[in-house]
Amino acid sequence: MVGSFRTTHTFGKLGTLPMTFIRAPYIAAVHGDAQILASVDGNIVAAQQNKQLVTAFHPELDESTAIHEYFLQMQ
Repeated sequence: MVGSFRTTHTFGKLGTLPMTFIRAPYIAAVHGDAQILASVDGNIVAAQQNKQLVTAFHPELDESTAIHEYFLQMQ
């Protein structure tokens, strides 16, 4: 995925959230105990492994703070 766009999609148990992509590559694969948290058009765009969270989009560019709150609550 290359290019800038906005969409809404499901993010784990948080439900549907806004996602802003800026020339973003997607996550090619996850391994081990990593969990896929979100996919868009069949491409992985968010994943978590233990206390590490990665996204191919920019949650700081949207009004929702749900992903930031999720990050702060990660155990």
